[in-house]
Amino acid sequence: MNTIFSRDRQIKSMELTVSHAEKYLGQFCSLLASYTRKTGKLRDQADMLVRQLNDFSNTEDPELRTCLKNLAEDLAMVQDYRQAEIERLETKVVTPLKAYGDIVENKRADLKRFNADRDRALKELQKLEKLQQKDPSNRQRISQAEVNAQKATNDAHRSTRQLEETISDFQRQKLEDIKRIFTDFITVEMVFHAKALEVYTHTFQNLDSMDIDKDLELFIGRIRVSDSPLDNQTLLPSSMAHQPSPTLGSSLKHTAESAKKSRSSILQRQRGVEEEEEDEEEEYESEIEAQQSRQSYASQYTQILRQKN
Repeated sequence: MNTIFSRDRQIKSMELTVSHAEKYLGQFCSLLASYTRKTGKLRDQADMLVRQLNDFSNTEDPELRTCLKNLAEDLAMVQDYRQAEIERLETKVVTPLKAYGDIVENKRADLKRFNADRDRALKELQKLEKLQQKDPSNRQRISQAEVNAQKATNDAHRSTRQLEETISDFQRQKLEDIKRIFTDFITVEMVFHAKALEVYTHTFQNLDSMDIDKDLELFIGRIRVSDSPLDNQTLLPSSMAHQPSPTLGSSLKHTAESAKKSRSSILQRQRGVEEEEEDEEEEYESEIEAQQSRQSYASQYTQILRQKN
């Protein structure tokens, strides 16, 4: 009859199992919820970076502008992946851990009921023992006390078996849930980083292919002042002031030669302009092809999806 009271070690082990689950799973839930919130803050900061990159790209020359816009699009795409990561962490990791708050409360209630049944059985046994010592001749009271003690002990035994099954089921569920939760956590992180690495690899190649000499040449062309028409105009009168006055004959001869040279120079300039226009068209086409080949990963991914649809 007293065997139920000799299992304190097993009961303490059950209580420790529930207490450790409450402590550590609660900490995991708090930490991973904070991890998810900070991932959301990282996403928000990256979105701000995307806006700044787009604003800055509009102030730069074609090469850098193209690279920065591609970078901004790719970063925006990574943030879409990060948003999916946040939602999956919330659903597959944080929410199941939150559920353990109620689960642990239920197991504590089971432990409380068991302790109440055990205490009731202990009191009935103590009453029976005292009655047997004080009034051993009162068989009626002793029989009633024995019945009460037996009933309380049976309730305690039944409660013990139920508690063992409950705690065993709890432990099995805890092991399965921890395995699944952290497997899902790692899977979510792997999927995000794999997709991000794919995008960033393409982005790195785009940045590496940027031709800074083209933008530098355009910039120098805008700021160069040494060959401006103003300098030529200021130099022209001073050079003419030092030349002697030509005679009438030499002036006519010089005028005819000048007209002839002017006609030939006009033809040369026309041919040169046509050649330059052809060269510019070729350069423009090559630049367009280069920019098309340096599309962002997001743009290429969108095109692939459209083709599939």
